[in-house]
Amino acid sequence: MSQPNRPHEPSAEPAESLRAAVKDQRLDAAQEWLERHPPHVVADELARMDAVDAGVAFRLLGKDRALEVFEELEPVDQQPILEGLRDRSFQELIEAMEPDDRARMLWEAPAKVVRRVLAGLSPNERRMTAALLGYPEGSVGRHMTPEVVALPQALTVEQALRTVRAKGADAETVYTLPVVDSGRRLTGIVELRELVLNAPDAMVSDLVVTEPAAAYATDSAESAARLMRETNDLSLPVVDSEERLVGLFTIDDAVEVIEAADTEDVARQAGAAPWAGHYMAASVWQLARYRALWLALLLVAATLTVGVTQAFEATLEQVAQLALFIPMLIGAGGNAGAQAATACVRALAVGEVRGSDLMKVIWRECRVGLVLGSMLALLGLVVGTLFVSASIALVVGITLVVICGWAATIGGTMPLLAKRLHIDPAVVSAPMVTTLVDATGLIIYFLTAKAVLGV
Repeated sequence: MSQPNRPHEPSAEPAESLRAAVKDQRLDAAQEWLERHPPHVVADELARMDAVDAGVAFRLLGKDRALEVFEELEPVDQQPILEGLRDRSFQELIEAMEPDDRARMLWEAPAKVVRRVLAGLSPNERRMTAALLGYPEGSVGRHMTPEVVALPQALTVEQALRTVRAKGADAETVYTLPVVDSGRRLTGIVELRELVLNAPDAMVSDLVVTEPAAAYATDSAESAARLMRETNDLSLPVVDSEERLVGLFTIDDAVEVIEAADTEDVARQAGAAPWAGHYMAASVWQLARYRALWLALLLVAATLTVGVTQAFEATLEQVAQLALFIPMLIGAGGNAGAQAATACVRALAVGEVRGSDLMKVIWRECRVGLVLGSMLALLGLVVGTLFVSASIALVVGITLVVICGWAATIGGTMPLLAKRLHIDPAVVSAPMVTTLVDATGLIIYFLTAKAVLGV
């Protein structure tokens, strides 16, 4: 099971030393570098290297250390290394992987890699991997470990500890021990700490926590991970539709799921498609390709602003000074909308807001926007009076109040509406809200000018 990403410790040598040693074919120096750095740092350096050099460096690692480093890599970085391994090393590595890590890698791998991996697995490992791949993408079943020490509820503490010693070596974790009945239906959990601290003749049934937090295998992995964060659990039992235990969702995988979800949300909110793999290993063309589509869509959407300006061209010709404040107004409105959208997307992600809270969010964000607009209007009145006339300053002030109230309302509403329509809320957040507010903000501005100035 891959471990949560950790901060990279500063190296005594520049980061390029491993790459330089491999490129110069100084394999002794490369091996020395690999031995002096922890697995997650080695994995980060391999992800920065091209596939050939990374494969050369990886083959310098010992078997146990190679597995630790390999499980720290993202699936997209694992595949080139696998393809460069000989059959014996290949089979040893994939056989030693945790089933859930292997399943995640295979889901993103080319068909030829999948066939080679499955052909090299023992029957038991192949069965567990195939079972995990049978769950929907993004489900907790795809991320759980099926290697679990489950305790019958009728055991004594001494018998339970014997069971843990006998089966624990093959399990990923023994800190949380599910308790099951004769039909393997989950009845509770008991912590290893409780077994160690209680008398040998105590009954497990007296120590078990009944009705623990649990997830169905088809549930979203992200929702299960956030549940673990709320309950502070290190492991979450996973059951099938008949409440039978099928695995455990562990904290290291939960952290990775949340990190991946947050990474995707950040990319969506910035108007870009999320990408897999290391940023430093991605080519300029790849990064541009991931961003181009959204920029093109936003550029088309921005033509609304051009159309609004053209529609009110006569108003601008009569009062040319109105054009001076357009950047300030659409900037203020766009930022107010983006702030509201970001806050709402985050609240949805952590469960602080639900779809049923739509009207409450509208009323809340509208008031927040009006308060913000009033604050900015005071500043706008001062600036407008200094640079132009008091009448235009009044137009700017009124517009700021209305635009900020409108923008905050739109920004808070769109993610909730997207959620109801089963669209990722991050997709319709900051960039789309900003573009929409820019166009509607200009309409508000020119209509206010016509009403106040009579033009």
